[in-house]
Amino acid sequence: MLTKFNAFLSLAVTGWKRDSHPRIRSWTKLGTYELEGKEAYEGVLSALQAGYRHIDSAAWYENEREVGQAILDFCKATNTPRSEIFYTTKLKLNNGYDKVKKAIQRSLDACRLGYIDLYLIHGPLGGPKARKESWQAICDFQKETGLLKSVGISTFGVRHIKEIVDSGMPVPVVHQIDLHPFMARTEIVEYSKQHGMVLEAWAPLVRGYRFRHPEVVKISQRYDKQPAQVLLRYSLQKGYVPLPKSASKARIISNSQIFDFALTSDEVQALDRLDENLVTDWDPTDCE
Repeated sequence: MLTKFNAFLSLAVTGWKRDSHPRIRSWTKLGTYELEGKEAYEGVLSALQAGYRHIDSAAWYENEREVGQAILDFCKATNTPRSEIFYTTKLKLNNGYDKVKKAIQRSLDACRLGYIDLYLIHGPLGGPKARKESWQAICDFQKETGLLKSVGISTFGVRHIKEIVDSGMPVPVVHQIDLHPFMARTEIVEYSKQHGMVLEAWAPLVRGYRFRHPEVVKISQRYDKQPAQVLLRYSLQKGYVPLPKSASKARIISNSQIFDFALTSDEVQALDRLDENLVTDWDPTDCE
């Protein structure tokens, strides 16, 4: 069993004050974007069996039920407490205070896990009023029920974050965004860090688009590692929480084998220089 990986997955972050769940910074978690039905169930089960303890879903992915069932089945089969699994899901639409609260309850009902470890606004679309109402609804639901252990945002631009900061509402504890060597997002990263947010990278493998880049290949050959492993190691050393996505058991395991080497500062800087503002999926960070 991947004992070293398990140890890193269970690491708590000392000094993390605002978050009631310091395990939010468990070092690697499985993303489930584009995994549906049986594939989502089996992918999550394989990841849990391989030692992952941090699973990312979303209402938009339409797999909350399958992801939740995989977690429940794994916990039952292995006598693993639910509390050892960190489950994230996200709000689909910013469509009004009351509707957002109902959407949260639907996500809770779908996963059947009893509570959600991390709940995020999936994106800033809808305008300032809709964003503020969504965030207020999430914060109120958290306070009223205790069923959202931590709350945050995804793919926000600086001005979207500033709206929340300036409103006096609680500041998100997490910002999940597209981050990798080819998309540095320096301004957003720095602003998020200034306000104490943990940064999660939702496309740390660049969707495979740059596995053959000469710099990535050179470093991977130097350490006898796969390009994906180099990109994940980079993400960790930048202080991000990477969300590699895969339905392949072999790749899920391979993506976990990143704790037996470390990039030098020169190698990290070389990868930093690859920034080309490469958007791998959607990018609403500049929306109204």
